[in-house]
Amino acid sequence: MKLSEKNKDFFDLTYQVCREIPKGRVTSYGAIAKYLGAARGARMVGWAMNNAHSMPDIPAHRVVNRNGQLTGKMHFSPPEAMEQLLIQEGITVKNDTIINFKEVYWDPIIELSL
Repeated sequence: MKLSEKNKDFFDLTYQVCREIPKGRVTSYGAIAKYLGAARGARMVGWAMNNAHSMPDIPAHRVVNRNGQLTGKMHFSPPEAMEQLLIQEGITVKNDTIINFKEVYWDPIIELSL
């Protein structure tokens, strides 16, 4: 995907939100998109996260799909790194899914003010 200026701005906003996710908490691609005013932009947030894995200041491992599944793990090296990072933060993962997803879910719409 070629990164247009509009996409770059969206990616930068996505990264800003991602940096706010506290340790031991996770959010979803869709929650970030909705917070940014792009309710149908979960896929775009996913693309941003795919580019974030080489950026040490962005905790991309804390962004999962709406069911708590580690769908972005293939972008980590090795893929098991996403799960390992979450476990280090006290999050329980089994079969690539966060077990206590509702308890550790962080909603930027609730937690952040515009």
